[in-house]
Amino acid sequence: MALRPVQVNIKAIDAVAVGAFWAAALGWTAFRPGATSYVGPSEEFVWPDPVAVGIDVVPVPEPKGTAKNRLHLDLATTSAAHQAELVVRLLELGAAHADIGQGDVPWTVLTDPEGNEFCVLEPREIYRDTGPIAAIVVDCADPRGMALFWGEATGWCTHEVDDGFARLRAARGGGPYLEFIRTPDGKDAPDRVHLDLLPAPGDDQAAEVSRLRRLGAADLDLGQGDVPWTCLVDPEGHEFCVLAPH
Repeated sequence: MALRPVQVNIKAIDAVAVGAFWAAALGWTAFRPGATSYVGPSEEFVWPDPVAVGIDVVPVPEPKGTAKNRLHLDLATTSAAHQAELVVRLLELGAAHADIGQGDVPWTVLTDPEGNEFCVLEPREIYRDTGPIAAIVVDCADPRGMALFWGEATGWCTHEVDDGFARLRAARGGGPYLEFIRTPDGKDAPDRVHLDLLPAPGDDQAAEVSRLRRLGAADLDLGQGDVPWTCLVDPEGHEFCVLAPH
């Protein structure tokens, strides 16, 4: 039993515009399968993608607050020139530079058109086969604890773990890493960006949710009402959803 991260869910006032930004940023395609804008690597709508973790942009009435998101994307580059060119192109698409206290670092911190932070990394060998999204990065207090919970939840393999950092990846390889970075910031606002997980074919959604509760997850009521997915939080309060089997 394991749950696969299939998409990063981003809340936005203008889901169409934010979806179009991320499609252009990643060189992917934006689709409108329902009330959301789904961004994936195929030229035709394929959900879930067999390897990539897509982006699902959901319309909401509230703008992003001033608090930094606890989950963000790191984008991969192949050379210094590629990194510089990508930053310029992203700014032309509507991104903006962001100062989150990063100081003098080799990566560039930006925000999308609605203020969601992300990073354009300098070229790193570890991310050479991830596709355009190098990593899904989560701020937390205990990377070891997060690696344990999320490793059990997803079946992803631990590639690195210590008191300050942990890195997981799907056993099959390909696609982004899931990384946990120790930060001093706690949760002070609802999560604007979260992961959506999907049970494996043939697995039972309710049984998977029960398994997650035993691992330390808790139920989350966002006023979602009667929906086919289940909203939960991990042991540090990061929101995520378990979707109905496809």
